[in-house]
Amino acid sequence: MSKPGATGLTRIINAFGYSMKGFRAAFKYESAFRQEVVLILVLLPLVYWLGQSVLEYILLVGSLLLVLIVELLNSAIEAVVDRIGDEHHKLAGRAKDMGSAAVFVSLLNVVFIWGLIAYQYLKTN
Repeated sequence: MSKPGATGLTRIINAFGYSMKGFRAAFKYESAFRQEVVLILVLLPLVYWLGQSVLEYILLVGSLLLVLIVELLNSAIEAVVDRIGDEHHKLAGRAKDMGSAAVFVSLLNVVFIWGLIAYQYLKTN
């Protein structure tokens, strides 16, 4: 049984609009998201200098995009938790902390991938 609502191309267009609303909200309300976007804009040009193969380009860019994906999910978790209430609850705190930990792991992933590829690049050049 399917959900009622738009189908086909209309659904795809609506979904695109919702995604753009999400990007705008993240950029407007989440300073961490803005900082990560700036980081990505700084690092993206280095991909062509540092990467030596298509696979390396994919790893370098993919690791950066993963940070944005995880940050968007973390921000969504925080928004839902904040919507429920302002009082401190251990499960709400745990959810926020786990979201933050996920962002941290995604940033470690960037450091790991970029570090290994940079090491390989510097060793061979």
